[in-house]
Amino acid sequence: MLSPQDLQRLIDIITEEVIAAQAPGAARSSRCACHSVLVDCCPDRLRSVIDAGATRLGMHATGGAAGSVSAMIDHTLLKPDATRADIEKLCREAAEFHFATVCVNPAWVATAAALLRGSGVGVCSVVGFPLGATTADVKNYETRRAIFDGATEIDMVINIGALKSADLRTVERDIEAVVEPCRQCGTTSKVIIEAALLTDDEKITACTLAKAAGADFVKTSTGFASGGATAADVALMRRVVGADMGVKAAGGVRDLEGLKAMVAAGATRVGASAGVKIVQESKGQKPAAAAGSGY
Repeated sequence: MLSPQDLQRLIDIITEEVIAAQAPGAARSSRCACHSVLVDCCPDRLRSVIDAGATRLGMHATGGAAGSVSAMIDHTLLKPDATRADIEKLCREAAEFHFATVCVNPAWVATAAALLRGSGVGVCSVVGFPLGATTADVKNYETRRAIFDGATEIDMVINIGALKSADLRTVERDIEAVVEPCRQCGTTSKVIIEAALLTDDEKITACTLAKAAGADFVKTSTGFASGGATAADVALMRRVVGADMGVKAAGGVRDLEGLKAMVAAGATRVGASAGVKIVQESKGQKPAAAAGSGY
């Protein structure tokens, strides 16, 4: 249960967002009837676009090049027993299929950055992963070190226990500790809320805090909890953050139909270990074995 102070703080944050959206000159868009997200997020409007292969939808901070399925996928390998050979294969696939990024654990960032230099593929690293239970100062250092090693995007896990304890100030500091160095270095920041462990009210709170901190994306899941991305969670997150933030769906997106469902719900990036399979399906090709696993 939120304390009166924390409840008031959350109300203040939401009020500021509403006022900003209604300010003179602010962009105004109609909302679709299906789940009240901004125009271009409705599945009916998207269907023909998705079927034609478009994936970016003009959203802010989505990264990558428009016009292909691969350009919205973070090709992911986060299993603890990944070897150098596995990472090398992941990077070869990413360069061949032109994924937005490879997403790897911090120990592999420098290796991936060297392998992908000049390819146009970014390197995404994870911070506070997968539990989110490290302190804000540790996440700040982890972020700065990953950027130093060559990360162009950071996916951080929030302090889930603090959120569920209604300690909003701790969650706010936690997110800011990662977003601030990312902003200073021009690095994309994504906030993993681990939706499977949260109530809808907690999901709304987490997304609101991430937006207030200036993060570029909110992200559904680590892929290591009890559940991964769902279309319902993506739609809720899109409704909360509006059109000017990215929404990343991750965890359990294993085929083209799954990706389409997430895009239709409002996702602008997808984290998947099955990226090669998804791209091959989009081209009508027979899927081959890929490096990624368990995401």
